[in-house]
This record gives sequence, structure tokens and C-alpha cells, in this order.
Amino acid sequence: MRTTDGHVLPAPRDVRLTLAPPPAAAAAVPVPRTDVDWARRHRTGLVTAETLLAAGTAAVVLAAADGPLPGSGLLWASLALVLAWPALLAVVGAYEERSFGIGSDEFRRIGRAGLVLLAGLGFVSYAAELDLSRGLVVVAVPALALTTVLERYLARLLLARQRLQGRSLKRVVVVGRGGAVLELTDRLSRNRHAGLDVVAACVTPDDRSRVARALDLPVAGLEEVLATARLHGADTIAVTSASETAAEYLRTLSWQLEGSGLELLVAPGLVEVAGPRLHIRPFDGLPLLSVEQPRFEGWRRVVKGAIDRSVALAALVFFAPVLAALALAVRVSSPGPVFYRQERIGLQGRSFAMLKFRSMVPGADQQVASLSDGNDADGLLFKMRHDPRVTPVGRWLRRFSLDELPQLVNVLRGSMSLVGPRPPLPQEVARYDSSVSRRLLVKPGLTGLWQISGRSDLPWEEAVRLDLRYVENWSLTLDVQILWKTARAVVSASGAY
Repeated sequence: MRTTDGHVLPAPRDVRLTLAPPPAAAAAVPVPRTDVDWARRHRTGLVTAETLLAAGTAAVVLAAADGPLPGSGLLWASLALVLAWPALLAVVGAYEERSFGIGSDEFRRIGRAGLVLLAGLGFVSYAAELDLSRGLVVVAVPALALTTVLERYLARLLLARQRLQGRSLKRVVVVGRGGAVLELTDRLSRNRHAGLDVVAACVTPDDRSRVARALDLPVAGLEEVLATARLHGADTIAVTSASETAAEYLRTLSWQLEGSGLELLVAPGLVEVAGPRLHIRPFDGLPLLSVEQPRFEGWRRVVKGAIDRSVALAALVFFAPVLAALALAVRVSSPGPVFYRQERIGLQGRSFAMLKFRSMVPGADQQVASLSDGNDADGLLFKMRHDPRVTPVGRWLRRFSLDELPQLVNVLRGSMSLVGPRPPLPQEVARYDSSVSRRLLVKPGLTGLWQISGRSDLPWEEAVRLDLRYVENWSLTLDVQILWKTARAVVSASGAY
């Protein structure tokens, strides 16, 4: 039996891969769900807020207009804007539940609505010979789109807080083989902002006891998916890639879910590949998942390098007084040099000297062996929450990541980037396997997915996974998102020690 990702799977001894279609009446019975109104409440709040934003924009345009307004095209265009903006957002799918709280698709749809609104105003103005204010087209509409993006970001923060509190969640039944179910469940539990709460699992007979012990959740067989979902009030079925999800099984399962109100999600088995690299391409009626090759060169890399150096230079000039004050604090607080230089490995395995403000006593490197019993990290890293080598000023610098500001010099020299994988030590690289070595395909970063996701609190495997995810899916948009979230991570000081 062959799965959709090309792997041949042996049929389990006790499992039938075809599910008998349920009676039509049973399929139409709605599944009991909890907190089903969260999406409706969230959508209503968005529509209300965005209608008010459009009304405020129209009021500003009218207040700034010169000359009489009654009967003018500007008056009617401004009034139409109040209704047109939320209507356009609805047309482009900005109010669909699947985009709430996760991904960048929600923001792209707002930009698409803004472009459509600009084009529509231009066409109507020309066709009806309306004398519309340039401020309405050139200033007001882009400003409305930007304020809507900000409003959506604030709404996303509120939704994320609710999900961390156990509210506004989708209840999920995970289907598949034991190992894949455990892995997917673990990832969903660590990413509560995604809004998926696993309430049960359906696995092969040989895996039931093992999964039940590991998850402490109800576990059923593959043939009991619909009944399990009804029993536990689930509204989503998540099927793992490494499961008995042969084409016939998955097709029959989708038939069983018809009329039930349950959403079906399928993990593609390419967990580190996402975004624009994945496409569905039909070949003579057969839909196949197309995976584009990651791009490590080209014009985008040139742009990234130019942005890195420009921002680093501007930041060094802007923060010069702060850097001087921090250097003085390090100098007078403890004996030793102001800067700490450490060999790190960068692009294509080339070594470079990474700069930091010294936060430890001189000779701290030679004390690692004697402190190995107190290591709080796993994998290839050495981290201590209460490291006796850290000076009082150094502890404060580390808390807010101020000790890393001199790395802007590394960015300016070209050995580092503003965003990228964590710069590894030579002894770490010497123990890399072929997959982890892919971290060296791009420049290491001053910040990255590892920093906005917990920094030193992350297990080694999770930190590597985040670095590989960045390498595989790098884009300028992702860099902007990471830089935006870095400020919040630094202020919260989460995982900094």
C-alpha cells in the first residue's frame, strides 16, 4: 500500500484500511462542540472595528476637504468607503476562520483588499468623472490598510492570550501511527497559539497502549474516528503523514465526515517546509504536492545583504551613546576586557570572531569542565540558569540581550546577518550530522526563530528544528516578522540567562 507521499506502508494485522460508510442519517448528525461561538465573536469584533476605522478615515478626509461638500463626489466616495472596506475584506476572505491568529495570509488579504479599493476608486473616478481628492486615494486608503493591519495584529495578540488560557480552541482528534501521533500532539501542545487542542487519538492496535500511556488521553482505533470525535466534542480531525493514510483510507474517511461539520487536516510529512515552497499542481487530473528547492542565492540574497549592512550601520550610529555607556559599565564593574571575542562558524563552515560585551569573569571558558554537572541544557549546548561565572552587570546585560549589540559589527562586516540560525561553536559543528549541517547554508543571525521562541529554554532538538525551518523557508517577509517579534522577546526576557 502506498501513501500520498510515496512511502509504502505494510498493512497492520488487525486493521481494515477501508471504512464502511455510515448511514446517511448518522452522517448528518451534528457533532457536539464546545466554545463554537469564539470564531463568530472574533469575526464580529473585527467587522465592527474595521467599519469604525473606515468611518474614522472618511471623517478625516471630509474634515480636511476644501470647498462645499453637499452633493460632491468626495462626500459620496467617503460615505461609500465605510461600507466598501469591510465588504472588500469579506470578499478577499479576511474574515475566514482558518486565517484567524496564525500565519501571514490574514495580512496579505488586507493588502489585497487595499489594492482593490485603490483600483476601484481610480476606475470610478475616471468613469464617472468625479473630482476626488488626491488625499483620499494616495493617503487615506493606504493609511486605512495599515491601521487595519495594526488592528488585526492587536486582535491576534488578544486571541493568542485567550488560547493560552484554554479558550477559543479547536478540539482535535489526531489520527495515525503511534510515533507520528505523539510527535504531532507534542508540537500542537507547544504551539497553543495555533488554537488546536488535542482531545483524543485514533491509532493502530499495536500502538494503543503506548500512546495512551504517553498522552494520558482517550485512544481509539482507526475505524472509530467519527465516533471518537462525537464522543469528545471534537470539531477537527488531523491525520498524520506516517499513518495508515493510503488513498483509499483517507478518501473513505473524508466521505464519513461529510455532513458532520468536522474539519479534516492532513499533515504532508514535510514539517520543515512551508509557505511559498509548497504548491498543489494537477497532472492530468491527479493533484500532486510540488516542493520547490530552497534558494540560497539570487537577488533576494543581495537585497538581504544590503539591508543587513544598512540597518547595522544605522543602528551602530544611533546606539553609539548606549554602546559607550555599556562599555564603561563593563569596564568599571569587573577586571578584564570590555569585549569578548569567541570563534563561531558561519556561512559554508567559515570561522569568524563573534563580538559580545563581556558578561563573565576572565577565563570563564576554562571553567566549563568543572561546571558540567550543572548544565541545564541538553544536546551540544552548555547553559546554566545561575552561572557563577556571570558578573552582576553581565547578568543584567544578558537579561535584555544587550551583550549581543556588538554583533552589529559582525553584521556590518558581512560575517553575520540580522536574522538567521544561531551562530554555532566549532565543537558543535564537529558533531553535526548531515541534516544539522544545513544550518551552515546561510549566515548566522543576530536574532532568529530560536530567539523569539524561547532562547535558552528551548531543548536542543527544538532549537535545531527552528534553525532548519528558517533555512528551508527563508524570505524577506519572514525576516521582518522575526525582527518585529524579537523586540517583544527581548523585553519579556524569556529564556535569557
